[in-house]
Amino acid sequence: MSISTPSDKPIYILAIETSCDETSVAIVRDGHAVLSNMISSQIDVHRRFGGVVPEIASRKHVETITVMIEQAVEEAGISLEDVSAIAVTQGPGLVGALLVGIVAAKSLAMALNIPLIGTHHIAGHIYANQLTAKIEYPCMALVVSGGHTELVHIENEGQFKLIGRTRDDAVGEAYDKVARAANLPYPGGPHIDKLACEAEEVVEMPRSWLEPDSYDFSFSGLKSAVLNVVNQSKMKGNEPNYSAIARGFQESVIDVLVGKAMRAVKEYDAKQLLLCGGVAANKGLRAELTARCEAEGVPLLVPPMEYCTDNAAMIGAAGYLKWKQQDFSSLDFNAHPTFSLEGWSVK
Repeated sequence: MSISTPSDKPIYILAIETSCDETSVAIVRDGHAVLSNMISSQIDVHRRFGGVVPEIASRKHVETITVMIEQAVEEAGISLEDVSAIAVTQGPGLVGALLVGIVAAKSLAMALNIPLIGTHHIAGHIYANQLTAKIEYPCMALVVSGGHTELVHIENEGQFKLIGRTRDDAVGEAYDKVARAANLPYPGGPHIDKLACEAEEVVEMPRSWLEPDSYDFSFSGLKSAVLNVVNQSKMKGNEPNYSAIARGFQESVIDVLVGKAMRAVKEYDAKQLLLCGGVAANKGLRAELTARCEAEGVPLLVPPMEYCTDNAAMIGAAGYLKWKQQDFSSLDFNAHPTFSLEGWSVK
């Protein structure tokens, strides 16, 4: 479908995000102005299980998606007839959860006879930065979330090259597993961050740098090191110093993330460093990355807290890249749980 639009007419994208355990619908104007961003979190539902249960997540999306769409349109102060296109997360994510959002998006696109834009979840996290700042190219993105830890080089708008990724646990997964060892509730990231920032002592932990020229990450060894410290302390009849352990764990994570990100910025001559994903809300990481970027004269973009975790506004921002290229999805496209970011790049 190809739509010609007068240049002075605002483009309203209705965006839907259901990749995991947040049901979110937003209205984004011209790729950066957020008119509404409704989010229904399932954290309380999944907390008793210690993590996201895919089937339960899908059911909750079904229960809330219609109401979220209605609320997003109402809060934005527009009507459905004003919507220019529907952007929806196509992947990566939980396949059942993705399908709920995709079916809703297809239904709306058919009913309104407007374009449909299957959107990459990580592209959304990266372009969340565009909601509050101007991105300059080439730039480097450090993506840190529950399921992803990646370094992405962006040569031009919407053109992604993955230069580093985790070889095992994503950083968010590592935080959750360490929190579980410390008997902290799900999600573990905020609790570990708080303990680490308040700790007066530190238990030193190893750093996994991998090969000298590698931009990949590995956190499974660090997680095992934390568990060893906890178990050894208990075997001796002592209560583990969880604050000191949390600080040691977080300092190790931050050293590696910041070190590799800053090296990538220099090697690729990036004009900016973009911090993206749910772990971007981590206070320790934000503080250290800010300090390093200021010391080395590297402009740092970090989304506000409400755009760090999964939300539909970021999907609207990324979907707008495809709108500008008039690159739309067919109504028979499917969920793609292992969607390639590089493959989604704009033409």
